Amino acid sequence: MARFSRIEVYRAMMDTGIVPVFYHADTEIAKQVVKACYEGGIRVFEFTNRGDFAQEVFAELVKWARRECPGMILGIGSIVDAPTAALYIQLGANFVVGPLLNPDIFKVCNRRQIAYSPGCATTTEIGYAQELGAEIVKLFPGGDVGGPSFVKNIKGPMPWSKIMVTGGVSPSEESLSAWFKAGVTCVGMGSNLFPKEVLANREWGKITELCRLCISVIAKFKQS
Repeated sequence: MARFSRIEVYRAMMDTGIVPVFYHADTEIAKQVVKACYEGGIRVFEFTNRGDFAQEVFAELVKWARRECPGMILGIGSIVDAPTAALYIQLGANFVVGPLLNPDIFKVCNRRQIAYSPGCATTTEIGYAQELGAEIVKLFPGGDVGGPSFVKNIKGPMPWSKIMVTGGVSPSEESLSAWFKAGVTCVGMGSNLFPKEVLANREWGKITELCRLCISVIAKFKQS
């Protein structure tokens, strides 16, 4: 069962402005990555359903985080169907994210008052997601569907839209400033936040530093 309400999830996404997106088959590495992000100020973390037995890793991660990172809001990503969403909700997912929009997932999540951010790539999909109850819509893949200019053009006729862009975001002031100036609510960041060499060398402190950098840059542009 979720420990955080969907209002708390949305507030944390808006406050920090960044959601790390990560998967690893090794539970111990996943724990260290979550811990590094937590120490860097991250409070919302998306573990992705991308490998065999990913649900077992997630279940252990949820129980561990409850003790070691009590303020971390863990959710599940890469969800494309309702049964899988229901499975992860039973395991403690506080929110659900997907690469596509599936109305059946809304039914499962809304029934349990779980935040669902579906992946959208068109104006029509964004509008439909909002009609079904999405508070924050995921723009995916952000770098390929039009970049920051797409967000800016969406916000013109639909200024109420809250968009989390994933894909095409890097932990640099240039990248983050472009997205936040365009009007995104938050960004999802995967491999650019977790370089392969950093994971291989288990340099968890570097992940913490990157998280702190991103949060500080985002805070600056949110204030402006």
